[in-house]
Amino acid sequence: MNPSLEIPEFVPAEGPVVLKPLAFSAPVGWLAAGWQDFRRAPAIGLFYGTCFVLMSWALMQVFQQSPAYVLGLAGAFLLMGPFLCLGLYRVSQRIERGERPGFTDSVLAWQSKTGQLGIFGVVLLVLEMLWARSTLVVFAVTFDGMPDFKGSVMALFSGDNLGFAVSWACVGLLFGTLIYAVCVVSMPMILHRKTDAISAGLTSMRLVGTQTGVMMFWAALIALLVVLAMLPGFLGLLVVGPVLGHASWHAYRAAVAD
Repeated sequence: MNPSLEIPEFVPAEGPVVLKPLAFSAPVGWLAAGWQDFRRAPAIGLFYGTCFVLMSWALMQVFQQSPAYVLGLAGAFLLMGPFLCLGLYRVSQRIERGERPGFTDSVLAWQSKTGQLGIFGVVLLVLEMLWARSTLVVFAVTFDGMPDFKGSVMALFSGDNLGFAVSWACVGLLFGTLIYAVCVVSMPMILHRKTDAISAGLTSMRLVGTQTGVMMFWAALIALLVVLAMLPGFLGLLVVGPVLGHASWHAYRAAVAD
């Protein structure tokens, strides 16, 4: 059998999961490690980066037709991102073991944990649907019908609709923070350890709750890099997307003890 296609063994997880203390500057090191992993497997990274760019272009096209729905569905990045990053986690895992990462092995990384990943996907889908519904409620209360593309953008910056902008931002912050807390290390943990989706999600939330400063700094870095990557027609996601995916693996390895 081709070694690159072998499914990695489970890592035993007996007893409670132990979280390691993190320095405030640790996220910078995760980014540096993610960049090194990207350089070692650039073709695979660019494949996933292209997926991020195409998703962004598609989202923008829909936004021009139904802005209210897309403002709610913008959380799809937080829903699809971790699943796309599974392949990047597998690449980083292979590099960590001193093995050569393979494209097929990366794309099929989900096969070894189909059940738990499915459960986790349902949880994220429910959260995303609640986010979308809450956003639609904000639109319905603020506007008489759904505005067009130009109207929805102007509404965010108009002083007459300050209440809408604040409400929309609060809804996004609430659900975005919740999804981030659930996802930040849970997906690589499911891929790497013999654990269930609920335990992985709770471990991720416990990490954010106990080391809030570091994890919020990491969230701010992710948000900043994604925003900057979107400015040149989303093309920056070609590199930023996979680098952040690799970095997330290193965040998990740094935070969760074996």
